[in-house]
Amino acid sequence: MNLLEINDLYVTYTSANKVSSEKEIINAVNGINLDIKKGEILAVAGESGCGKSTLAKAIMKLVETKSGEIIYDDKNIVKIRKKEDLRHFYQKIQMIFQNPYSSLNPKMKIGKILSEPLKINTKYNKKEIEAILEQKLSDVGLDKSVLDLYPHEFSGGQRQRIAIARALMLSPEFIIADEPVSALDVSIQAQIINLIKSLKDNFNLTFLFISHDLGVIRYISDRIAIMYLGEIIEIGQTEEIFTDPKHPYTKALLGSVPQLDANEKKEDVKLTGELPSPRNLPSGCKFHTRCPYAMDKCKTQTPEEKEFTPTHKCKCFLFDE
Repeated sequence: MNLLEINDLYVTYTSANKVSSEKEIINAVNGINLDIKKGEILAVAGESGCGKSTLAKAIMKLVETKSGEIIYDDKNIVKIRKKEDLRHFYQKIQMIFQNPYSSLNPKMKIGKILSEPLKINTKYNKKEIEAILEQKLSDVGLDKSVLDLYPHEFSGGQRQRIAIARALMLSPEFIIADEPVSALDVSIQAQIINLIKSLKDNFNLTFLFISHDLGVIRYISDRIAIMYLGEIIEIGQTEEIFTDPKHPYTKALLGSVPQLDANEKKEDVKLTGELPSPRNLPSGCKFHTRCPYAMDKCKTQTPEEKEFTPTHKCKCFLFDE
């Protein structure tokens, strides 16, 4: 069962050219189609600049979409405008940001930070709110002694636990985690990843997990979507992607992951050049400018999605019959 469906989604930004002062269009998300199933952790992977965070912000209505649909609870949330509808939406969907320090108000004590969503969105009295705060803190491995402290009095891992507790305050069913461990030490990363997995199982949560770290993604995710220049170019079950990658870009990404299993063979795919600017997208297959297998038609035609299994799909001309 799909919890959220994204159909032909486009997001663009406008920025001024520093030289000419003319407006330029930045094509951040370019026709994404994606289903997120209830109770799963779907990871989105790709290089910095590929549009992962913009996709997350579009779902959260933090940026305007150019066109397309994001269907949640039988509603196209792109078109939600009414205050009451937005309030209901944000009770169901929450987000964990990359930097836990910048996402917490440094001038507010933790108790006030965590209680705000409850005071704004519910009619709980003070005693009920205190009980919820204590329970949510316990769920993330903290106790109520943190409530009277400020964000700067905690370590990075503790701050991220507090940020996760805040995301849980209204008991959402879907959480977007945008690079939630990339700002943390490696030893702390493992703790936060295990916490997310346990929360998913204990509360039947659904996660969209955004990361560039494929090692972390392999451990935590049920499915993986590979993103390149605002498009999903391959998607599959986690083990399908790691044991039988199809797209040359996916193979190149996996080649950068340290190999722990000597029996697991990787195809050595080397990329050429840098990620093109989203201001000037390549024609045809957007990956052709860096692909070692690029053919003439890759420069002018866009590949259709090929299905290898019911769960594993890829966009690439290499698999044309």
